[in-house]
Amino acid sequence: MFALPPQTDSFANRLRVFAQLMRERAELMPPGPEKADKLAKADQADARAKLDGWLSAPELKPPT
Repeated sequence: MFALPPQTDSFANRLRVFAQLMRERAELMPPGPEKADKLAKADQADARAKLDGWLSAPELKPPT
């Protein structure tokens, strides 16, 4: 298992840590479907972190 940062960190930060961890683990693996899966999970976590950042941006205001 792996250790994620405590819940006191933002969701986007936890996703970035998870993505980095998946990339580090993928580097140690030989080419194949498991390595591709880890890299895909890292890409998905990065995309979710960006989306979370956009949605929680202070410039984003509800319509009035």
